[in-house]
Formats: sequence, C-alpha cells, structure tokens
Amino acid sequence: MSVTMDWSNEQEAVEIPEAWGQRLERLLELAARAEGIEDGEVAVTFVDDARIHELNREYRGIDRPTDVLSFAMQEDGEDELGIIYEVEDEADELPVSEPLGDIIISVETAVRQAEDYGHSLERELGFLFVHGFLHLIGYDHQDAEAEAVMTAKQEAVLQQAGLTRE
Repeated sequence: MSVTMDWSNEQEAVEIPEAWGQRLERLLELAARAEGIEDGEVAVTFVDDARIHELNREYRGIDRPTDVLSFAMQEDGEDELGIIYEVEDEADELPVSEPLGDIIISVETAVRQAEDYGHSLERELGFLFVHGFLHLIGYDHQDAEAEAVMTAKQEAVLQQAGLTRE
C-alpha cells in the first residue's frame, strides 16, 4: 500500500495546474516517509475565503477565514463518528487505504500570504499542505516548542521538494 491523495478545486480565482497536484503528491510522499507512514489517503480541497470562513466558524467556532483547516479521520473525540466498513463476502474485500483526513486550503489567503512572504504561490500552497498533513497525523503548535518542531518538519520536506523561499 502507499499514501495517496485526491484533490479538488472548488474556487475560481486561481487556476490550479495539474502539475501542482503532482507536486502535492510528491510532498505527501516525502512527509509520509519522514513520519514513517506507509499507508493512508488524504483529500485536499482548494476553496475561497468565504467557504473556509464558513468551515472555520462551523467546526472551530472562529468567525473569520483562515489559510488551512485539517480534519483528521483518526481522532476519537466525543463528536467523531466511527467509520465502519461492511463486507458481504471476504472474497469481495479490496485493500482499502485508511483515510487520514481532509485538508482544506483557502487559495485567496494563500495568494496574499505568498505576496506577504515574497515567495511563490506554489511554495505557499505546498507549505499549507504539509502543515495540514502534519495536523492530520497528530502534530499541533499550541506552544513555542511544538511550533518549532512543526516548522522544522515542514521546512525539511519543502527543502527536499525544492520549494525554497525565493
């Protein structure tokens, strides 16, 4: 098995070339390998600020847009629903990648941040994707020490992929 990714573009402001999807797949491969993850599936959706604002308000209680949201499938919170796979006949069973979760990225915010930081939109989207992936597998940045760990991991993956700050 392997770590796989599906992506969709639900915003219209910026064209997301197929090559960028391939770049995200490479980032996923590098990040998963660095974390020892050999199997899983990640879904990535590109949205606008209005949509990520809705999601941020609904799921985090924060009434403003953000750059990236991650929804891990492996969390066992009180409000999380378990996923049950039913198989009628074991002969029909197919190998299924365990879903790791969903990453939602606001392209509008990514454009602004890329301009603010002086690097490419592709690099910013890559950064947000790796950041979201690390959240899916349990990393967080609630304090300075945890943020430093995440930042170092993100930068290492981006460097390996050639997405350096310009």
